[in-house]
Amino acid sequence: MKKILGLDLGTNSIGWALINEAEDETEKSSIIKLGVRVNPLTVDELSNFERGKSITTTADRTLKRSMRRNLQRYKLRRAALIKILKENKLINNEVILSECGNRTTFETYRLRAKSVDKEISLEQLARVFLMINKKRGYKSSRKATGQDEGQLIDGMSIARKLYEGNLTPGQLCLQILESGKKNFPDFYRSDLQSEFDRIWNFQKAYYPDVLTGYLKEQLVNKNEKATWAICERPMQLVGIKRVSKGFEARLETIRWRVRALSEKIDLESLAVVFQKINGQINSSSGYLGSISDRSKELYFRKQTVGQYLMSKLESNPNASLRNQVFYRQDYLDEFNTIWEKQSEYHSELSAELYMAT
Repeated sequence: MKKILGLDLGTNSIGWALINEAEDETEKSSIIKLGVRVNPLTVDELSNFERGKSITTTADRTLKRSMRRNLQRYKLRRAALIKILKENKLINNEVILSECGNRTTFETYRLRAKSVDKEISLEQLARVFLMINKKRGYKSSRKATGQDEGQLIDGMSIARKLYEGNLTPGQLCLQILESGKKNFPDFYRSDLQSEFDRIWNFQKAYYPDVLTGYLKEQLVNKNEKATWAICERPMQLVGIKRVSKGFEARLETIRWRVRALSEKIDLESLAVVFQKINGQINSSSGYLGSISDRSKELYFRKQTVGQYLMSKLESNPNASLRNQVFYRQDYLDEFNTIWEKQSEYHSELSAELYMAT
């Protein structure tokens, strides 16, 4: 079998194809990979092209178009909600739908938090609904293909199981393996980090000169390979060859992880434990992990998004609320909670109006 690279050099693009060419009747020709690279037109695009960065000439245009669409959709949602509120006599054209006057910077946030358990006026409620309406929230496009996978996707059910059983992710993984199952669920980054900290603090009593604050800082956001490399010198690791393989090796590692919470283990085993926990933390998305941890915090504190944000402002009036992304379901839960409470005070909040909003 002969490998051939073909290039199509044009004035504005370079086409390429890597193929396997048969040399006799027993072999079959095939395309390995092919593609095209459009020559950039600007100085920045030329620089990216020469560095091999896979950025197309339309990337910037696509980004700006996406921003325009998001803004347009927000304006349409807001206009539609205002129309519904006016048609149902909740507000009129004279109602001010934003903060107005001195010392009112966080007034809508206060009303939003207050509306969960206390009465507010219909005009104030309209402002709260418009604030919630501004955010769409993150909604995952991942779909479960079966009942078991659906349970694994539901990270909140796993977090509840850890909380109610006072378990660490490692202890739950051990239960899963000992029950005969092989697949581990996805854990919240905060639960994994909490387990890492518990093991570190317990083992530090036995290895105070090794498990230093500097070493712990070095291990933050590191994958399995980097974790071992960082631990190798201070822990004097030699990489003892393990006898167990496959499932038995996996079970052995999880048992080390559980034992490390309550008894001294050797540094070789401890390094493997840190490797595996850091690997799980590193493999999870930081962006989605932050969203999930916020959602978990809402659940266990029994707070709405509005109450959570207001608590941040009360503790620090200069706190930034930008990039505080939540799941779409968190916003829906907040809306339903507020609607249910305020409908006790306002007969205008009918079932028909709920469906319309």
